[in-house]
Amino acid sequence: MSGLSEGVRDAFASEYRARAAELHKWVDPLSEEQFWRNPFSHGNSAGHLVLHLTGNLSYYIGARIAESGYIRNRDLEFSDSRKPPMAEVLQEFDETIALVISTIETQSESDWTAPYTAERDTVAKNRLMLFLRCASHLYHHIGQIIYLARELQKS
Repeated sequence: MSGLSEGVRDAFASEYRARAAELHKWVDPLSEEQFWRNPFSHGNSAGHLVLHLTGNLSYYIGARIAESGYIRNRDLEFSDSRKPPMAEVLQEFDETIALVISTIETQSESDWTAPYTAERDTVAKNRLMLFLRCASHLYHHIGQIIYLARELQKS
């Protein structure tokens, strides 16, 4: 494996680990009620955002690259009214991050440029682009979670 390929692998694995830790930094202090409450008239709760991130990574990386067999119900990620326990949601998120990292660590030099296709993604043409898009998506929603957590901690 080339130095560049190893560097890409290590950088992505490090980034996903860091983003998962950041998500926990903001979500772990929330109560069960706060996790599922949206303090605004628009947007989503932190809980639904974590469900969405788990679904996104489980589908785009888990199902499409790691061939996990995951079947996504994207709409339910935002509308699940059963509100599973926060600990269960976070455990599934952590397991998904572990799957993402293990998938990253198995990528060979030629895997990074392997063609990629997925439902609802017309941009990522190869695996490298997909891992980058998913990392950006994760970062974006963690920003929303930080905003929600700060607002919830005020009350």
